[in-house]
Amino acid sequence: MRHALKEFALPVFAIAAALLLFGLVVAFAGVDPVEVWTTLFKGAFGDWFSWQNTLQRAAPLMLTALCVALPARAGLIIIGGEGALVLGGLACAALAHAVPLPGNVVGTVIVCIAGAVVGGLWIVLAGWLRQFRGINETISSLLLAYIAIGIFKHLVEGPLRDPASLNKPSTYALNDGLLIGGIGGSDIHWGLAIGVVACLGLGWWLRATASGFSVRVVGGNPRTAQLVGLPATRLILSACGLGGACAGLAGAVEVAAVHTNANASLIAGYGYAGILVSFIARHNPVAIVPVAILFGGFGAAGSLLQRRLGLPDASVLVLQGIAFVLILASEGLRTVNWKKFGDRMLPEAKTYDTHYDTNYDRSAVV
Repeated sequence: MRHALKEFALPVFAIAAALLLFGLVVAFAGVDPVEVWTTLFKGAFGDWFSWQNTLQRAAPLMLTALCVALPARAGLIIIGGEGALVLGGLACAALAHAVPLPGNVVGTVIVCIAGAVVGGLWIVLAGWLRQFRGINETISSLLLAYIAIGIFKHLVEGPLRDPASLNKPSTYALNDGLLIGGIGGSDIHWGLAIGVVACLGLGWWLRATASGFSVRVVGGNPRTAQLVGLPATRLILSACGLGGACAGLAGAVEVAAVHTNANASLIAGYGYAGILVSFIARHNPVAIVPVAILFGGFGAAGSLLQRRLGLPDASVLVLQGIAFVLILASEGLRTVNWKKFGDRMLPEAKTYDTHYDTNYDRSAVV
């Protein structure tokens, strides 16, 4: 119980500290911090419109956070989810234009699978470079993300461009039958349900299956995994593939549910924000769901901060950056023995022993 409380308390403390520091930053800009915090809450969770905007942004965050969390459970730090996302969205739009597809849920599933496959293969490449060439996966995945964005821009502005898109280059729009609609007629698309199911399903897989347990063993103690004969390389690449597939699926869902085509708006930083979500959730797929909703709310409140308080829309990125630094710093506090730390900080109490103290005056005792 104490361990679970500690696991929960440190991220909450880091987020609270980030909000306090963000308040100090905006105070230097002449804005009341209390008003900023109130506006953040209203913009994220104040009414039904805010909730819809928050949950719509939370959907891709859940999937891109899984792109970090699953490889992390296998011992790799992958931060290239943005590249898998944009290529997944591009694959979705390109396949819908290149191949005749049924204009129903079957066609939607096919384009989403295409995005997941492309995203999975892209992240597997980072894992392959680590396992077979010894290249650090954190650096390679980040650089691969920049390459993916370059490929995306080249194809969207070149071979795959819709001639009708003049001011804003984009691919051809998906047919209406391939689009992902809202849940119950709301603006919250079914991508949210996909993200929640993916988080819960993969959380169950890691906890309750032999293959998921093997992945955790490989990530926790690679030497033990080798001694017991686990196929470490295959498990690591599988974790990378599943994580990349989630990020690619996020891109496909954004195309099919929000943008209707692949364009520069797809490069919205969801892949990078997913890194923060995963670290706050301690790479726990189930915990990713509430954390993604929280940070989806921060993103949704950005426009309200701009309209009401005159702060830049991107000011929430400052908040996310502060939170990321504090989350990383809080990791070092997990191993602190607070009892021993308190004993060192507090001076020892001086007590008298009347049996051994010859200067003790018994007549002074009333």
